[in-house]
Order: sequence, then C-alpha cells, then structure tokens
Amino acid sequence: MSGSTEEHAWEREHVWHPYAAMPNPNPVYQVASANGVYLTLDNGQQVIDGMSSWWSAIHGYNVPELNQAIEKQLKDMAHVMFGGLTHQPAIDLAKTLIDITPNNLQHVFFVDSGSVAVETALKMALQYWQGQHNDQKTKFLSLTHAYHGDTFGAMSVCDPENSMHHLYKGLLPTHIFVPPNIQDLRTAFARHHQKLAAMIVEPIVQGAGGMLFYDAEVLAEIRKLCDEYDVLLIADEIATGFGRTGKLFACEHADITPDILCLGKALTGGYMTLAAVLTDPKISQGIQKQDNILMHGPTFMANPLACAVAKASIDLLLASDWQKRIQTIETQLKQGLLPCLSSDKVADVRVMGAIGVVEMKEAMDIPSIQADLIEQGVWLRPFGKLLYTMPPFIIEDNELEKIISAIVSLT
Repeated sequence: MSGSTEEHAWEREHVWHPYAAMPNPNPVYQVASANGVYLTLDNGQQVIDGMSSWWSAIHGYNVPELNQAIEKQLKDMAHVMFGGLTHQPAIDLAKTLIDITPNNLQHVFFVDSGSVAVETALKMALQYWQGQHNDQKTKFLSLTHAYHGDTFGAMSVCDPENSMHHLYKGLLPTHIFVPPNIQDLRTAFARHHQKLAAMIVEPIVQGAGGMLFYDAEVLAEIRKLCDEYDVLLIADEIATGFGRTGKLFACEHADITPDILCLGKALTGGYMTLAAVLTDPKISQGIQKQDNILMHGPTFMANPLACAVAKASIDLLLASDWQKRIQTIETQLKQGLLPCLSSDKVADVRVMGAIGVVEMKEAMDIPSIQADLIEQGVWLRPFGKLLYTMPPFIIEDNELEKIISAIVSLT
C-alpha cells in the first residue's frame, strides 16, 4: 500500500488487527520501514519504538548480523519439514539454548509461537503423568493475573477474572489460581497437589495480565513447593527471556530451575516467529514410558530461517555488554518515571531491567493517547490503565529520554 486515504479506508474495512473490532474504529499507523530504534511511517514521520515490537526486537531493526544470517540461510533453504528430517540451523540453535539455560534442561522442542510453546508444555506435563499411570494429575496451578497466550489451552491457565480472556470463562478447562504470596501458595499446594500436573508461572514479571512484579522469594518458594508435593514446574519466559529483566532469564533472580521452560519473542531478535520448549530429561523419559510419544508437531517447527536468525541474535546479545546496558536503561527509567508518583492520576510506578510501567488510577483513552505519543515521536502500546515501555536494548540515552518525557507528559 502506498498509504493513500483510499487504501487506509480499505485496510480498515478488511484487515483485522489484534485485540480490535472489525471494522476497526481506532486508527492504525502504517510503517514504511524500520531501522535501529526508529519506525518510519508512510507519511515520512519517524517514531521511536518503545515496545520492541511486542518485546521481541531487542537489537532494534535492520540489524546487519541478523540480516546476514537470514540471507545466508536463504541460499540453502527457506524451510523443510522437521518430521523425519533435521538441519544444521536447528542443531546449532538447540546446542546454544542448552548451553545458556539451566543444566537440567537437555531436550529442545521447537514450535512456531509463544502460545504454542505453552500448549506444548501443558501437553508434556499431562503426558508425563500419563506415563506414570497417574490419571488424577490433570489440573494446573497458575497465578492470579497470569497471561500465557491466546490459544485455547494457554487461555485456560490465564486468570479468568483478571485477564483479556474473561469472555471465555465457562468455555475453557478450569484450573486453579493463587495470588503470588507464600502463604496462599502453601495453602493451594497442600489442598490441591494430588490433582496438580504442574504449576505454570511467568517468573518475576507478569506481562499482559497487568505488568506486575513479584519477589524472587515467592518464585523460590514455588520451586520448593513443587518439589515437596511432586508437581512439575513450567516457567513461561516468553516475555522475560534474553535479558529483559536484567538477568538472561528471570528464573535466575531466584536461582531456580524449572522442569519445563518456554522461550519465544526475543528468541529471534524480533525477526521471525519461533519459540522453544526445553525440558529436563525426566519429562521426555516419563512420556516415553509405555512407548508413548509427544503428540505435537507444528508444520513450521524449527524453520531453518528462524533458527538461523535466532542463533545469530543470541550470539549478538551474548557478545555485547548487555548487562551494563540493561542496568543503564533501568537506572534511567527509575530516575525519569518515579517522579510520576506525585501525580494524582498515577496509582503506581514499576521498573525492572528494561521494563518501565506507569499504572494510572483510571482507564485511559488509548486512541487519543497514542495520537499524542505519535505527535511526540514515540510509539507505545498502552492498554487499560497501563502506560509502559519495553525498549530495544540498543536504545541511546537521549532516545529513551524522549520516551520517558512522552510518558511523563501524559501523567
């Protein structure tokens, strides 16, 4: 599209955007190109992307090393089925993921999105207990305000009261939800452990369910309770993995290791859709009892282009001084956003790593706020009462200051 008025009108009538009505009553902004931390709109205006394209483009856009990885792989093959076949990009990426994650995670299952990673992890947990001849462990324990994806199984472990999936309450499998505090967790495990296949958590930071943080001591207690009551632990690090919270993986804040780990979003540096599920060998061995196999296999599983760019993205991250950069971003966010607490409109300010959140007391007029942000040269995606940023790690201080100033102006 050239971006003419007629084409914008056509797009609004025919192209369905996420979490939106059809036709979409709210404006969408057409992007012509992207480079570094900047999106260039079709009218020529540049805006700083404070969202890292839904938290995935940690290196920014048009990254030479990532471009080269895809171009090189494209000359060999863009895709080949993973059933009965394999290829070097998948092998290389699996080796890297095993190297950088906890030592107990030795098996890698590739999928094509974060939601599907969660689906796979849930199926792994259920099949594990089937392999143990335990037909009672069919429920999952999840945190209040949890968000784990938009597919059916993933929605069932999202908080049915405090999430975007409340519309499906009564239609989904029912599971058990508990606040992230130690006493309530102990009570829930004691009461429900005999029917719990696994607990699934977003470690330390809960994303789309409210951009909430909880203490590392709570996560450590969750691991302890899972061990005590023979319940598997699934860590959903789709949003938190690859440095976002200041640690390479958020589980490191509590020095715990999950039985199953879900990765996605920043895995490919925001270039292509890819996710991975890593497991302890006890999971795969448990599933194999009675000659069972894992009943899952996406068509584009382990896509070679995605695997190649994911390997390049991880290499680029680990070769950089990413810890120092995240600390600098965190310090600047704290200095810039904490003064918002003095506003009568602000309920809370939360900062961790490269995550800055301003929670308002009232729901915001999102279209109006986004238009204001665009005018200030900033792209953010507020929702509900939350005005937040998760910028690319490469953002410069002056660019981050522009995002902070735009947020402050709205409080």
